[in-house]
Order: sequence, then structure tokens, then C-alpha cells
Amino acid sequence: MKIKSAEFILSNSDVAKCPKEKLPEYAFIGRSNVGKSSLINMLMQKKSLAKTSGRPGKTQLINHFLINKNWFLVDLPGYGYAKVSKSSKRVFQKFITEYFAKREQLLLAFVLIDSRHEPQKVDLEFMQWMGENQIPFSIIFTKADKLKPNALLRNIDTYTQKMLETWEEMPKYFATSSSHSTGREDLLKYIGEVNNQME
Repeated sequence: MKIKSAEFILSNSDVAKCPKEKLPEYAFIGRSNVGKSSLINMLMQKKSLAKTSGRPGKTQLINHFLINKNWFLVDLPGYGYAKVSKSSKRVFQKFITEYFAKREQLLLAFVLIDSRHEPQKVDLEFMQWMGENQIPFSIIFTKADKLKPNALLRNIDTYTQKMLETWEEMPKYFATSSSHSTGREDLLKYIGEVNNQME
């Protein structure tokens, strides 16, 4: 898939105010320091489409970007570790939960995992919640350039073994690097294939 256009449409915390168009949506979500904004900018080849920050937890709203005039990329607030108040976290969780429960246009969520770390409880619990609520998702392992190839494969294998303790099979996954554009073509090709299946 070639990215011909990528434009910011709106930010809000009310699912009812999300775009009304019946276009397919792909939501990106992960822990607050996983490199989500950098990944989105890399995919769209726009340096400042999603706002990156040295301070985790910068994304605090549901952000809709219209891609190629025919699908939406949705940037959701991160979970865990964001330096915000407990009351703010409760608000985030409420509208993230509502988004997944109510947004009929959502075709697939991408859960971002930092490839450098062992399986984290917060990530595993979130994916368990996604499974229990029958929300389709794939995994994106970020920051793959920070590891040697064998270490990356070893970490992904460790994750796979952990997932298979409770899942029948490992969800589809991608290894990416925002700085090297690793995984970009595979990820966009997959989104294109899912879009085509829905037409």
C-alpha cells in the first residue's frame, strides 16, 4: 500500500463524537513509552503527524487520522506508566474501553510491545481483556533496531511461549523499527489486505 495522503481529522474523549463515516479503522495502542507516535510517523512517512515526546503519556485523547481518503488510523492513549493523576487514568480507561466496545468501524487493533523487554504483566492483561471482549488485534514489537537479530528472535519467542499459556495461537505479529523503517511495508500490506477483504 502506498500512502498518498495522511491528515489529522480530530481529537476527542467522547466516542459518540468520533467521525461518522463508515470507513475502516485501525487503532494503535500500547504502554506509554512504547514508541507509538514514532511508529505512526514512520508508517505515514510524516515526521510530525503524531506528536512525539520524551515524556510518556503525551497522547491523552482519541486521535483520528484519515489515510488515503479511505481508512482511519486511530491513535489511542497509552496504558500504564503515564505520569498523570489516577483520576486522569480512570478517564483514559473509560473512553478507551468505550471506544473498543462501541466503535463499529474498528476492524483491528495493533497492540504495541517494546521488543527489548520480557513479557510485561500490563501488556498481557490488556491483551487478555481484548480476547475476552472478542476484539481482533495484532501485535507490533517496536524498537527492533535496539537488539541484535538473535536477541530479537529470542525475545519474540519468549513472548510467544508466554502467550501460548493462555491463547490457542499467537496473534499475527510484526517487528518494527521507527528509525530504520523496518516492518513498514509488511504492516501497510497487511492493512491493505484487511481493507480488501471488507470491500
